This record gives sequence, C-alpha cells and structure tokens, in this order.
Amino acid sequence: MTTHAPAPTERYLLSPDMIADPYGHLDALRDHAPVHWSPLHHAWLVTGYDQVMRCLRDPAVSADRVRPLMDAVPQGAREDAERAFGILSRWMVFNDPPQHRRLRQVFQEAFSARAVARYRAFTEKATRAVLARKATPGRTGDLLADVAKPLPALVFARWLGIPPTDGPSFWYWNTRVADLVLGTAQEESEYRASLQALVSLDDYLGALVARRRAEPGDDLISQVLREGRVGDSVTGEEFVGMLTQMAFAGGETTSNLIANTVLALHTRPDQLAAVRAEPELAQGAVEETLRLDGPSKMSIRTAARDLDLDGRTLRAGDRIFLVTAAANRDPARFPDPGRFDVRRSGATHLGFGFGAHFCIGAALARLVAVAAVRTLVCDHPGLTLADAGRPAWQPSLLNRGLTALPVHY
Repeated sequence: MTTHAPAPTERYLLSPDMIADPYGHLDALRDHAPVHWSPLHHAWLVTGYDQVMRCLRDPAVSADRVRPLMDAVPQGAREDAERAFGILSRWMVFNDPPQHRRLRQVFQEAFSARAVARYRAFTEKATRAVLARKATPGRTGDLLADVAKPLPALVFARWLGIPPTDGPSFWYWNTRVADLVLGTAQEESEYRASLQALVSLDDYLGALVARRRAEPGDDLISQVLREGRVGDSVTGEEFVGMLTQMAFAGGETTSNLIANTVLALHTRPDQLAAVRAEPELAQGAVEETLRLDGPSKMSIRTAARDLDLDGRTLRAGDRIFLVTAAANRDPARFPDPGRFDVRRSGATHLGFGFGAHFCIGAALARLVAVAAVRTLVCDHPGLTLADAGRPAWQPSLLNRGLTALPVHY
C-alpha cells in the first residue's frame, strides 16, 4: 500500500467549495493513498493514474450502475422508473464485456475517424454560422449558451439525422436525461421529468429509426441500418436504447469541453497567444483541457468480486469512484501536472476513458471542439472574459461543466 502524506480531512465532493475547485483535495487524496475508502461517500476513491488504469482493464471492476441510479430515485417517482431504467440498461456504458462489445460493434464503423471526417466541412460551416449570429464584435453574451451548446447540437442533430423542426423537443429531452444520469436531479418532480424525458426520447428515436428504414438518409441511423446488424447482432430495441445514449453523451460532453477550453486559454495569456500564433495548437488546447479540467471528473464502477488494489481489499458490491480528474494530474505520469501546456506530449490522458469503455464518440467531440476553439481564438481576437469573479460550475459528482461563461465578443 502506498502512503506518502498525512490523511486529508474527509470532504464531501458535492459541497460548494469542492464543486468550485476539487483539485487541491483530490491531489491530497492521491498523494496520501491513491486507493482510499471514503465513509462519507460509501465508496473507494481511486485517484492514482496507474490504479485507475488497472481498474479500467480489470473485469472484476464492473460498469453496471443502473441499479445504483434506480436506488437514488425518490420513492414517489419509482412508478415512472421501470421503463426508463430498462432503456438505461441498454446503454453500452452500463454494460460489461461480452455484452458491451456486442453493443459497441454496431457503431464501430460509424464512429471511425474516417467516417467522422466526413462531417469536418459541415462542422466548420456550422461553427462560422453560429459565431456570425452570436459573436458580434462589441456584444456581451454567454459563450456557453451562445456557442458551446448550440454548435454541438447542430452537428450532432445533423449526424443523427434529426430534422431541424424536431430540434427543440429533442434537446429538451436530452437536458432532462442529463439531470438523471449525472445526478443533478434532486427533487421528486425533477426525477419524474427526467424519467419521462428518457421515455419520450426513446419513443421519438424509435419512430425515427422506422422512418429511416423506409426512407434512408445520409446520417448515422441510416448507415448502421444499411450495415445489417440491427435485427442480427442487436435487437431493434437495443439499437434505439443505444441511440438515446449517443444523443445524451454527444451534446453535453462537447459543450462543456468547448467552454472549459475557452476559459482555460483566456485565463492563461501565454497559451492563448501560442494558439493565435499557431492555430494548429487548438488541438493541443483541447487535449490539455481534457487532461487538466475536462468535462468528466470521474466514472462510477462496482466491484463484481473481491479484488486487491494497491494493497487494499475491495469487496464484491463495493462502489468505486475512478477519479480521472485526479489521475490526469498524477505527477508520476505527467511532468509539472498542474501546468496547462498546449504543446504537451507524452503520456495518454484519461479524459475520454481508456480500453473497452473509451468514449466511442471521442473523434466527433474532438472535431467539433477543435473547430470551435480554433475559430473563437483566431477569428475573434477581441474576445475577453466579462466576469472577473470565480466561474460557477454545475453541482455534479460526475461532470465538470460551467453554468455560464460571460464574455465580451
């Protein structure tokens, strides 16, 4: 067992100060013991890079967490939950191999770098169009609402084949589903709205799949249907369930990645200047954000059986928090880990996970985020942050997203 520093005081990870800046505490946890039992969270906090990697590779560490999500639903909302949690059980992120592999293979070709590259021209055009409408020089606005949210929505809707007229309902359902999955729904009424939104999203995508069977288009759903795996390696119900995951994951993650990267650059003038001088470094800025202050702080797992990790015995059924936000700052893996460096190279960060559960949509998220950041930095040199105070962050255990990013365009 590795122990280097005195044990830090136990801190609740959803307290306002931890939401604002969790990194000092997470660094202290990692330096003390990279595998730490937290009585407050009833979970193991795994904060070391090597230890997180071990968990991501170990079949004894299960991704199935639908039951814990169900247990968090208030008793009064349980009657609405049965179908909604049946949908969640078909999300590949909540399944272990070999089920996970079977589900993922259906989308493998559609998410390849070659397939995603087809959307580069559309993404760049959409970026310019969004900025032309919202980023008028001299205007003050919220970059999150003006750019970071609508741009991924445009690209992902085009990619999924969502008709523009259906966009408002589609993205409302996605927002409510995020409240459920990311743990921001607290009141019974919020849970009911989130559960119903997931069912509505599933109904809508089921109808859209039926439409694409009859009238194929140039979109993800049509492509997968043409490949013939739906009805063969996966059922139609499983396919629609996985589409609800794609719809939820793409917009939320990419929106936060764009906003967090813009914030990171505009609070570090030397790095902002570097990207302006060499626009290709926008890619490095996005990667450094994924490592240092990315849209995901952790993922939740469960011990499927007893296992030893760094000298600690994790018992079957124990909850495990894989804190990638701490692992990505591990000095044993990343030199000068607290420095934001758009030219950083070397060790692979875990901002999109690793291994079997590496984010299948990473290539598309990177495409959209890099296009947005490069255009904002290079074509809008007058862009500045409008609020000198501390930014406000969403109260979520899992994700790292701003509530707003006020700017002068």
